[in-house]
Amino acid sequence: MTTRGRTPGRPGVVTMSACGTWRTKLITAVMSATEPIVEIPAQRMVSRLKFLGAAALCAVALQIMASSAQAAPCGNTGAGFEAWKRVFAGEAQNNGSGPKAISALMATRYSSGTIAADRSQKSFKLSLDAFMAKRGGAAIAAKGKSLKAANAALFASVEKRFGVPAGPLIAIWGMETGFGAFMGNQNTISAVATLAYDCRRPEYFTEHLYAALKLVDRGVLNAATRGAMHGEVGQTQFLPKSILLYGVDGDGNGSVNLNTKADALASTANFLKGHGWVRGAGYQPGQPNFSAIQGWNAASVYQRAIAIIAKQIDG
Repeated sequence: MTTRGRTPGRPGVVTMSACGTWRTKLITAVMSATEPIVEIPAQRMVSRLKFLGAAALCAVALQIMASSAQAAPCGNTGAGFEAWKRVFAGEAQNNGSGPKAISALMATRYSSGTIAADRSQKSFKLSLDAFMAKRGGAAIAAKGKSLKAANAALFASVEKRFGVPAGPLIAIWGMETGFGAFMGNQNTISAVATLAYDCRRPEYFTEHLYAALKLVDRGVLNAATRGAMHGEVGQTQFLPKSILLYGVDGDGNGSVNLNTKADALASTANFLKGHGWVRGAGYQPGQPNFSAIQGWNAASVYQRAIAIIAKQIDG
Protein backbone atom coordinates (compact mmCIF):
# COMPACT_ATOMS: atom_id res chain seq x y z
CA MET A 1 0.00 0.00 0.00
CA THR A 2 1.21 3.52 -0.80
CA THR A 3 -0.06 6.99 -0.17
CA ARG A 4 0.78 10.39 -1.57
CA GLY A 5 4.18 11.69 -0.43
CA ARG A 6 7.71 11.20 -1.76
CA THR A 7 10.21 8.37 -2.16
CA PRO A 8 13.57 8.33 -4.03
CA GLY A 9 13.25 7.77 -7.77
CA ARG A 10 9.43 8.19 -7.77
CA PRO A 11 8.33 11.75 -7.02
CA GLY A 12 4.99 12.10 -5.24
CA VAL A 13 4.86 8.65 -3.59
CA VAL A 14 6.01 7.43 -0.19
CA THR A 15 5.96 3.84 1.10
CA MET A 16 4.41 3.02 4.47
CA SER A 17 7.75 1.60 5.68
CA ALA A 18 9.27 5.06 5.34
CA CYS A 19 6.65 6.74 7.52
CA GLY A 20 8.36 5.90 10.79
CA THR A 21 11.46 7.77 9.64
CA TRP A 22 9.37 10.72 8.43
CA ARG A 23 7.59 10.91 11.79
CA THR A 24 10.89 10.95 13.70
CA LYS A 25 12.30 13.64 11.39
CA LEU A 26 9.11 15.69 11.70
CA ILE A 27 9.34 15.74 15.50
CA THR A 28 13.03 16.65 15.32
CA ALA A 29 12.37 19.39 12.78
CA VAL A 30 9.58 20.95 14.80
CA MET A 31 11.55 20.82 18.05
CA SER A 32 14.65 22.40 16.43
CA ALA A 33 12.90 25.06 14.35
CA THR A 34 13.99 28.06 16.41
CA GLU A 35 14.60 30.55 13.58
CA PRO A 36 11.72 32.83 12.56
CA ILE A 37 10.09 31.52 9.39
CA VAL A 38 10.45 34.91 7.70
CA GLU A 39 14.23 34.53 7.83
CA ILE A 40 14.30 31.17 6.02
CA PRO A 41 15.57 31.52 2.41
CA ALA A 42 13.00 30.70 -0.25
CA GLN A 43 14.70 27.47 -1.37
CA ARG A 44 14.89 26.17 2.18
CA MET A 45 11.28 27.25 2.74
CA VAL A 46 10.05 25.16 -0.20
CA SER A 47 12.14 22.18 0.90
CA ARG A 48 10.82 22.38 4.45
CA LEU A 49 7.19 22.70 3.34
CA LYS A 50 7.53 19.62 1.10
CA PHE A 51 9.07 17.72 3.98
CA LEU A 52 6.39 18.73 6.44
CA GLY A 53 3.63 17.89 3.95
CA ALA A 54 4.98 14.40 3.31
CA ALA A 55 5.46 13.75 7.01
CA ALA A 56 1.94 14.90 7.80
CA LEU A 57 0.51 12.53 5.17
CA CYS A 58 2.51 9.71 6.71
CA ALA A 59 1.05 10.52 10.12
CA VAL A 60 -2.48 10.31 8.70
CA ALA A 61 -1.72 7.01 6.97
CA LEU A 62 -0.26 5.55 10.15
CA GLN A 63 -3.39 6.58 12.06
CA ILE A 64 -5.61 4.87 9.45
CA MET A 65 -3.53 1.71 9.68
CA ALA A 66 -3.75 1.75 13.47
CA SER A 67 -7.54 2.17 13.34
CA SER A 68 -7.88 -0.69 10.86
CA ALA A 69 -5.72 -2.95 13.01
CA GLN A 70 -7.91 -2.23 16.05
CA ALA A 71 -11.26 -2.70 14.27
CA ALA A 72 -13.40 -5.60 15.46
CA PRO A 73 -12.97 -8.50 12.97
CA CYS A 74 -16.02 -10.31 11.59
CA GLY A 75 -16.48 -14.07 11.78
CA ASN A 76 -18.47 -16.86 10.14
CA THR A 77 -18.83 -18.99 13.28
CA GLY A 78 -19.39 -18.20 16.93
CA ALA A 79 -15.78 -19.02 17.82
CA GLY A 80 -14.57 -15.43 17.75
CA PHE A 81 -17.70 -13.72 19.05
CA GLU A 82 -16.53 -13.13 22.64
CA ALA A 83 -13.23 -11.63 21.49
CA TRP A 84 -15.11 -9.51 18.93
CA LYS A 85 -17.40 -8.19 21.68
CA ARG A 86 -14.47 -6.96 23.73
CA VAL A 87 -12.98 -5.09 20.78
CA PHE A 88 -16.35 -3.69 19.71
CA ALA A 89 -17.09 -2.57 23.28
CA GLY A 90 -13.97 -0.41 23.16
CA GLU A 91 -15.06 1.06 19.84
CA ALA A 92 -18.54 1.69 21.22
CA GLN A 93 -17.18 3.47 24.30
CA ASN A 94 -15.08 5.69 22.04
CA ASN A 95 -18.24 6.47 20.07
CA GLY A 96 -20.15 7.57 23.16
CA SER A 97 -21.93 4.42 24.38
CA GLY A 98 -22.59 4.57 28.10
CA PRO A 99 -22.30 1.94 30.88
CA LYS A 100 -25.82 0.54 30.36
CA ALA A 101 -25.20 0.01 26.67
CA ILE A 102 -21.79 -1.62 27.18
CA SER A 103 -23.25 -3.90 29.85
CA ALA A 104 -26.03 -4.96 27.47
CA LEU A 105 -23.49 -5.59 24.72
CA MET A 106 -21.27 -7.72 26.93
CA ALA A 107 -24.31 -9.77 28.03
CA THR A 108 -25.10 -10.81 24.43
CA ARG A 109 -24.65 -14.33 23.15
CA TYR A 110 -23.94 -15.53 19.64
CA SER A 111 -27.28 -16.53 18.11
CA SER A 112 -27.11 -19.56 15.84
CA GLY A 113 -30.87 -19.18 15.37
CA THR A 114 -30.44 -15.70 13.98
CA ILE A 115 -27.77 -16.89 11.54
CA ALA A 116 -29.99 -19.78 10.43
CA ALA A 117 -32.91 -17.41 9.84
CA ASP A 118 -30.67 -15.03 7.91
CA ARG A 119 -29.50 -17.80 5.61
CA SER A 120 -32.93 -19.30 4.91
CA GLN A 121 -35.35 -16.55 3.85
CA LYS A 122 -36.83 -18.86 1.23
CA SER A 123 -40.32 -17.35 1.11
CA PHE A 124 -38.96 -14.26 -0.65
CA LYS A 125 -37.99 -16.49 -3.58
CA LEU A 126 -41.56 -17.74 -4.10
CA SER A 127 -43.91 -16.61 -6.85
CA LEU A 128 -46.35 -13.86 -5.89
CA ASP A 129 -49.30 -16.27 -5.67
CA ALA A 130 -47.31 -18.74 -3.58
CA PHE A 131 -46.05 -15.97 -1.30
CA MET A 132 -49.56 -14.60 -0.78
CA ALA A 133 -50.82 -18.08 0.07
CA LYS A 134 -47.95 -18.83 2.46
CA ARG A 135 -48.30 -15.50 4.28
CA GLY A 136 -52.10 -15.61 4.38
CA GLY A 137 -52.73 -12.59 2.20
CA ALA A 138 -56.48 -13.16 1.93
CA ALA A 139 -56.85 -13.51 5.70
CA ILE A 140 -54.80 -10.33 6.30
CA ALA A 141 -57.03 -8.39 3.92
CA ALA A 142 -60.24 -9.73 5.48
CA LYS A 143 -59.19 -9.00 9.07
CA GLY A 144 -57.63 -5.74 7.96
CA LYS A 145 -60.98 -4.40 6.78
CA SER A 146 -62.55 -5.01 10.19
CA LEU A 147 -59.56 -3.48 11.99
CA LYS A 148 -59.78 -0.41 9.77
CA ALA A 149 -63.41 0.09 10.80
CA ALA A 150 -62.74 -0.63 14.47
CA ASN A 151 -59.81 1.84 14.61
CA ALA A 152 -61.21 4.49 12.28
CA ALA A 153 -60.24 7.42 14.54
CA LEU A 154 -56.65 6.21 14.89
CA PHE A 155 -56.17 5.71 11.15
CA ALA A 156 -57.79 9.07 10.37
CA SER A 157 -55.39 10.75 12.81
CA VAL A 158 -52.36 8.99 11.32
CA GLU A 159 -53.38 9.87 7.76
CA LYS A 160 -53.94 13.49 8.70
CA ARG A 161 -50.50 13.64 10.31
CA PHE A 162 -48.42 11.70 7.75
CA GLY A 163 -50.56 11.43 4.61
CA VAL A 164 -50.53 7.61 4.62
CA PRO A 165 -53.93 5.84 4.38
CA ALA A 166 -54.91 2.82 6.43
CA GLY A 167 -54.44 0.12 3.77
CA PRO A 168 -50.64 -0.02 3.52
CA LEU A 169 -50.23 0.34 7.27
CA ILE A 170 -52.65 -2.50 8.00
CA ALA A 171 -51.09 -4.69 5.31
CA ILE A 172 -47.63 -4.23 6.85
CA TRP A 173 -49.02 -4.72 10.36
CA GLY A 174 -50.68 -8.00 9.36
CA MET A 175 -47.74 -9.25 7.29
CA GLU A 176 -45.13 -8.55 9.95
CA THR A 177 -46.73 -9.79 13.17
CA GLY A 178 -50.29 -10.93 12.45
CA PHE A 179 -51.53 -7.61 13.87
CA GLY A 180 -49.31 -7.86 16.94
CA ALA A 181 -50.09 -11.49 17.70
CA PHE A 182 -46.45 -12.60 17.47
CA MET A 183 -43.61 -10.11 17.73
CA GLY A 184 -40.81 -12.66 18.22
CA ASN A 185 -38.93 -14.16 21.13
CA GLN A 186 -35.30 -13.60 20.17
CA ASN A 187 -33.07 -11.43 22.35
CA THR A 188 -32.82 -8.21 20.35
CA ILE A 189 -29.33 -7.03 21.29
CA SER A 190 -27.90 -10.53 20.81
CA ALA A 191 -29.52 -10.81 17.37
CA VAL A 192 -28.19 -7.47 16.16
CA ALA A 193 -24.73 -8.07 17.67
CA THR A 194 -24.55 -11.49 16.02
CA LEU A 195 -25.33 -10.00 12.61
CA ALA A 196 -22.89 -7.12 13.15
CA TYR A 197 -20.20 -9.72 13.89
CA ASP A 198 -21.19 -12.04 11.02
CA CYS A 199 -19.19 -11.51 7.82
CA ARG A 200 -22.23 -11.47 5.50
CA ARG A 201 -23.45 -7.91 6.18
CA PRO A 202 -21.35 -6.45 9.02
CA GLU A 203 -21.46 -2.81 7.89
CA TYR A 204 -25.25 -2.77 7.64
CA PHE A 205 -25.83 -4.34 11.05
CA THR A 206 -23.03 -2.43 12.76
CA GLU A 207 -25.10 0.71 12.15
CA HIS A 208 -28.08 -1.01 13.75
CA LEU A 209 -25.97 -2.20 16.69
CA TYR A 210 -24.76 1.33 17.41
CA ALA A 211 -28.38 2.48 17.20
CA ALA A 212 -29.46 -0.33 19.56
CA LEU A 213 -26.81 0.69 22.09
CA LYS A 214 -27.98 4.28 21.90
CA LEU A 215 -31.56 3.11 22.51
CA VAL A 216 -30.38 1.13 25.54
CA ASP A 217 -28.74 4.23 26.97
CA ARG A 218 -32.02 6.11 26.40
CA GLY A 219 -34.08 3.40 28.08
CA VAL A 220 -36.03 2.46 24.94
CA LEU A 221 -34.39 -0.98 24.72
CA ASN A 222 -32.63 -3.06 27.36
CA ALA A 223 -30.59 -6.23 27.66
CA ALA A 224 -33.77 -8.31 27.99
CA THR A 225 -35.72 -6.84 25.04
CA ARG A 226 -37.04 -9.54 22.73
CA GLY A 227 -38.24 -9.42 19.13
CA ALA A 228 -37.74 -11.03 15.73
CA MET A 229 -34.74 -13.06 14.60
CA HIS A 230 -32.92 -10.16 12.90
CA GLY A 231 -33.41 -7.76 15.82
CA GLU A 232 -36.68 -6.16 14.71
CA VAL A 233 -39.05 -5.10 17.48
CA GLY A 234 -42.66 -4.03 17.88
CA GLN A 235 -45.97 -4.63 16.15
CA THR A 236 -44.61 -3.68 12.72
CA GLN A 237 -41.02 -4.85 13.31
CA PHE A 238 -38.58 -1.93 13.33
CA LEU A 239 -34.82 -2.38 13.30
CA PRO A 240 -32.96 -0.19 15.83
CA LYS A 241 -31.74 2.48 13.42
CA SER A 242 -35.27 2.90 12.07
CA ILE A 243 -36.54 3.39 15.62
CA LEU A 244 -34.09 6.25 16.06
CA LEU A 245 -35.02 7.82 12.72
CA TYR A 246 -38.77 7.24 12.53
CA GLY A 247 -40.12 6.15 15.90
CA VAL A 248 -42.88 8.53 17.04
CA ASP A 249 -45.48 8.80 19.78
CA GLY A 250 -48.84 7.79 18.30
CA ASP A 251 -51.02 7.77 21.39
CA GLY A 252 -49.93 11.05 22.96
CA ASN A 253 -48.46 9.61 26.16
CA GLY A 254 -45.08 11.27 25.61
CA SER A 255 -43.06 8.12 24.88
CA VAL A 256 -42.41 5.75 21.97
CA ASN A 257 -43.28 2.10 22.51
CA LEU A 258 -43.52 0.10 19.31
CA ASN A 259 -45.19 -2.76 21.15
CA THR A 260 -48.30 -0.59 21.23
CA LYS A 261 -50.60 -0.36 18.24
CA ALA A 262 -50.79 3.42 17.99
CA ASP A 263 -47.03 4.04 18.23
CA ALA A 264 -46.22 1.21 15.81
CA LEU A 265 -48.67 2.38 13.14
CA ALA A 266 -47.75 6.06 13.47
CA SER A 267 -44.06 5.17 13.26
CA THR A 268 -44.68 3.03 10.19
CA ALA A 269 -46.48 5.93 8.52
CA ASN A 270 -43.57 8.20 9.44
CA PHE A 271 -41.15 5.69 7.89
CA LEU A 272 -43.12 5.66 4.63
CA LYS A 273 -43.29 9.45 4.64
CA GLY A 274 -39.55 9.56 5.21
CA HIS A 275 -39.10 7.36 2.15
CA GLY A 276 -40.96 9.73 -0.14
CA TRP A 277 -44.65 9.02 0.45
CA VAL A 278 -46.79 11.59 -1.39
CA ARG A 279 -50.13 12.41 0.19
CA GLY A 280 -53.02 11.33 -2.04
CA ALA A 281 -50.90 9.52 -4.65
CA GLY A 282 -51.29 5.85 -5.59
CA TYR A 283 -49.17 3.06 -4.16
CA GLN A 284 -49.40 0.30 -6.75
CA PRO A 285 -46.34 -0.67 -8.84
CA GLY A 286 -45.51 2.22 -11.16
CA GLN A 287 -47.30 4.78 -8.98
CA PRO A 288 -45.48 7.41 -6.88
CA ASN A 289 -45.80 5.77 -3.47
CA PHE A 290 -44.73 2.29 -4.44
CA SER A 291 -41.10 3.35 -3.94
CA ALA A 292 -41.87 4.08 -0.28
CA ILE A 293 -43.16 0.53 0.13
CA GLN A 294 -39.96 -0.68 -1.53
CA GLY A 295 -38.07 1.17 1.19
CA TRP A 296 -39.78 -0.95 3.83
CA ASN A 297 -38.62 -4.30 2.46
CA ALA A 298 -36.20 -5.09 -0.36
CA ALA A 299 -37.99 -8.25 -1.55
CA SER A 300 -40.03 -7.63 -4.70
CA VAL A 301 -42.60 -10.27 -3.85
CA TYR A 302 -43.18 -8.69 -0.43
CA GLN A 303 -43.59 -5.23 -1.92
CA ARG A 304 -46.18 -6.38 -4.45
CA ALA A 305 -48.07 -8.36 -1.80
CA ILE A 306 -48.31 -5.30 0.44
CA ALA A 307 -49.67 -3.21 -2.44
CA ILE A 308 -52.29 -5.83 -3.32
CA ILE A 309 -53.47 -6.38 0.26
CA ALA A 310 -53.50 -2.63 0.96
CA LYS A 311 -55.72 -1.99 -2.06
CA GLN A 312 -58.15 -4.72 -0.94
CA ILE A 313 -58.37 -3.08 2.49
CA ASP A 314 -58.75 0.50 1.22
CA GLY A 315 -61.20 -0.55 -1.49
